[in-house]
Amino acid sequence: MTQPPSQQPPQGGFGAPQEPPQGSPQPAAPGQPPQGQPPAQPPQMPATPPTPPPAQPGYGYPQAPGQAPGYGYPQQPGPYNQPGPYGQQPGPYGQQPGPYAQQPGPYGQQPQPGYGYPQQQYPGAPVPGGPGGTGGGNPFKGKPGVIIGAAVAAAIVVAGGVFLATSGGDDDKKPVAQASTDDKAPSGSPSVDEGDGSGDGRPADDDLNAGRKPGEAKVLWLQKNDVDLPRNGADVYGPWVVGDTVVKGMYRAVSGYSVADGKQKWTLKLPADMCAAPSQTTADGKIVIGVKNGTTDKADCSDLQMIDLNTGKAGWKKSIKKNGIWDMMSDISLAISGDTVTVGRTSNSNAYRVSDGKELFGKPAGNCQPFAFAGGPKLIAASSCRTDDIDNPQHQIQEIDPATGKPKWTYRPARGWEIDRVYSVSPLVVSLTQSEKKKWSILAIKENGTLRSQLVGDKGDKFAPDCGSAFAIFGKSLDGCVGVAADANTFYMATEPDSSGTARTNKVVAFNLNTGKPKWKAAAPAEQIVKPLRMEGGNVLLYVEAGYNKGGGIATLAPTGGAPKMLLRHPESTAQIESSFYNAKIVYADGRSFIASGRVSASNDKEELETKTMMAFGK
Repeated sequence: MTQPPSQQPPQGGFGAPQEPPQGSPQPAAPGQPPQGQPPAQPPQMPATPPTPPPAQPGYGYPQAPGQAPGYGYPQQPGPYNQPGPYGQQPGPYGQQPGPYAQQPGPYGQQPQPGYGYPQQQYPGAPVPGGPGGTGGGNPFKGKPGVIIGAAVAAAIVVAGGVFLATSGGDDDKKPVAQASTDDKAPSGSPSVDEGDGSGDGRPADDDLNAGRKPGEAKVLWLQKNDVDLPRNGADVYGPWVVGDTVVKGMYRAVSGYSVADGKQKWTLKLPADMCAAPSQTTADGKIVIGVKNGTTDKADCSDLQMIDLNTGKAGWKKSIKKNGIWDMMSDISLAISGDTVTVGRTSNSNAYRVSDGKELFGKPAGNCQPFAFAGGPKLIAASSCRTDDIDNPQHQIQEIDPATGKPKWTYRPARGWEIDRVYSVSPLVVSLTQSEKKKWSILAIKENGTLRSQLVGDKGDKFAPDCGSAFAIFGKSLDGCVGVAADANTFYMATEPDSSGTARTNKVVAFNLNTGKPKWKAAAPAEQIVKPLRMEGGNVLLYVEAGYNKGGGIATLAPTGGAPKMLLRHPESTAQIESSFYNAKIVYADGRSFIASGRVSASNDKEELETKTMMAFGK
C-alpha cells in the first residue's frame, strides 16, 4: 500500500484548529499510517437540547422514544417533516449505546456486533489527523457546537464562528419482468378532500395546468400509489432516470415509467421486499438492488438482483454468503463505481461485477474493515479499525481500486472521530462526527489522500445536508446526500431555514476547498428554500422548494454566486401538491424534473391509495 506524504492541518486564520492538547502524534504500527491527536475539548454545551414544539405525528413516521408505535410506522419527529434540531433526535443528547451493546434501531433489538462495527451507533467525522499529521486540534476553537441527529439528514450548527456538523415464506422465485397490463395513464388529478384529511382541497377533475401562468412549466403527470402495502408502509428507492424511462422501486416491485406521460412501461416483480439500492446506476443503466431472502420477520437483506433499467429485465441473482457469526445482513448499503457494486455492512464487505455478478473481492485482511462505500467516478471505502478502547474508535478512509479492492491511499483521522458521510467523491469531501462530544467536522482530501483543508463556517450559520431516511442507521449509505455539491475547488452547502412560517428561506454557502474558508453566500428566492443537487455545466444545480403559494422549480447558481437563475419554474397553482410529498426525492434530467415520495404509508387502505407518489414537470 502506498502511504501518503506528511500532512499538516490548516495554519492560522479564523476558526483554525487549536494546538493539540498533548504531545506529538502517536507512532503508527508497522505498515500503518500514524494516528492524529484528538482535538481539544470545546466549551461545555447546555445540558439539554432545545425543547421541540408540539407536532402532530403523521402516519408512517417514527415516534419519539418511549412512545408505543402507531399504525404504520414511528411518528413524525419535528415540524415540516424535517428531522432537524427541533425534532426528537436519537443523537448526542440522548444516551448512546456502545458498539457492543444492543442497538435500539428501527428494526428492533440487534445482537451485539463483533469487531469492526463502526464504533458509534451513527458512524461519524474526524478533525485533521492522518499519516504524518500533527493530529490537529479542535477546528472550532473556543466555540461551542452541536451535532444533531447523526442518524438522519445531518443538521450542522455553526455557532460563535465554529463549524460543527450535526446529518410469508422463504420462497426463492426469480423476478419476472412484466409489461404493464394497464395502458391507462396515471391519474392527472389529485385526491378530493372529503374532510378526512386525505385530500388537498382540489376537485377530482381538476386540470393541473389550468392555473398555469406564463413562464411556468407544465405538470406532465401525477401518480398515486397503486400498491397494497403492509401495515407499516414501505420506503421508496430511486427515482433513477435512464433514457426515456424514470424508475423507482418499492416493496416487492421495481417499475419503469415514461418520462413524457408517466405511463408504466414495465414492472419487475420481486419475491420479497426490496431492502437496499445504490444512489446511482452504471453508465449503461444497470443497477444491483438488495432483496430480502424471505418474507418472514427473520429474513435478511442478503440477496442481490441485477436489473437492466432500460428494459426491466432481471439479470443475475445471488445470495451474499454470511462471513461468520457477526456478519449481520439485516441491513446492507450498496454503491456502484464503474462496473463494480459494493456491499457494505457491519464488519464485512463484498464487491461484485455488475455486468456478470462475478465476485471481485471480499473482506480484506487486517484489523480495519470497510463498513460502507461511496461510488461514482471513484470508489471510496470507510473502515472501522479494531482498538483497545471501544469508546475511542479509529476510522480510516481509502480510495480503492474498483476491480481489485486494493487501496490506493489511506487517510486516518484523529482517534475518536468517525466517518459519517461522503458529500463528494471527486473532489473528496468527507463528513465526520464525534457523537459523544457532540462535534462535527468536514474535511477535504487531496487526490493523493493527504489533507487538503478543514471547513470552518461563519458565526451563526447552520447547515442542513439532506442524507435521506432517519431510519437508515445500520446500513446507511455513505453517498447520496443532497443540499451539497462540489466542483474542483469549491464546496457548496445549503443552510437551514433561518425563519419559520411562510417566510422560511435559506442560502447557499460556498467554501474554498484549498483554505476551508467561506467564499460567498447566495440567498434563495424570497420565502423559499434551495437545495444544491449537483454540478451542471459548471454551475450549481438547485432545487427550489415550493413555498406558501409559490411553486418550486429547478435553478442554477453561478460558481461566483449571485442570484439563482430559474431553469424550470413549477406552477404556483400546484405548489400545495408539490410540497405534500413526504421526504421528497428530486431528480432533474433532460429538461424535466421529477419529485418522488421517499416513503409511502397511510392510516388506512383508502388513504394509502390516494397517496401521491411521483410528479413530473417539463416545458
